[in-house]
Amino acid sequence: MGERRRIVFWRHGRTDWNAAGRFQGQTDIPLNDDGVRQAKHAARLLAVMGPTAIVTSDLQRTRATAEALAEETGLPVAVDSGLRETNAGRWQGQTFDEIRVADGELLAQWEDGAVDVAAGGAETRLDVAARTRAAVERALGELGDSGTLVVVSHGGAIRVVLAELLGLPHSLWGALSGLSNCNWSVLEERGSVGSRSLGGAPDGAPDGGARWRLGEHNAGTLLVPVAVVEG
Repeated sequence: MGERRRIVFWRHGRTDWNAAGRFQGQTDIPLNDDGVRQAKHAARLLAVMGPTAIVTSDLQRTRATAEALAEETGLPVAVDSGLRETNAGRWQGQTFDEIRVADGELLAQWEDGAVDVAAGGAETRLDVAARTRAAVERALGELGDSGTLVVVSHGGAIRVVLAELLGLPHSLWGALSGLSNCNWSVLEERGSVGSRSLGGAPDGAPDGGARWRLGEHNAGTLLVPVAVVEG
């Protein structure tokens, strides 16, 4: 089968703003007690996958989640601000009900899955996918030809980078569900080292398709209540 790489995208644990249904975006909100327990519990499960590298968003809720895995594995944690959640501009800190009253038309377009609508007047899903993919590729560049990279990020950012790396057309990005707090998704590389083409897709892939396949999505446990709302 040859050597292959694997990426585990892991969403941070629960926060008080998750519990309240507030759009966190890039607001730097810490884990609450439930989130700390989630991170420690999920870290024990993820450690069994044999991770070889960890990279995280620089926001404290992701860094604390990543540190739980570092404690289990002894691995260092790299930090990349490119893995931050969507900058949601004026929506940050508001509940979705509040946003719907103040900015209903724009929110409706965004909730319908439009990739070029700026959340709260700030970032689009295309913007987030581009910078998050770049961060993942930087981390993969340090990984080598094989290994398991754990990327600790946010619900919205993970959702769009998965769609981007899988090569889904923009009209199908909404087909992927968001991740619950502290759940994860796994991308498995298609083809061995020797079969990788310069373009990034495995030789012989139909239509130059993506080099990744989805092995698991939104996997995890229900140790404590979870929130699927992006942010």
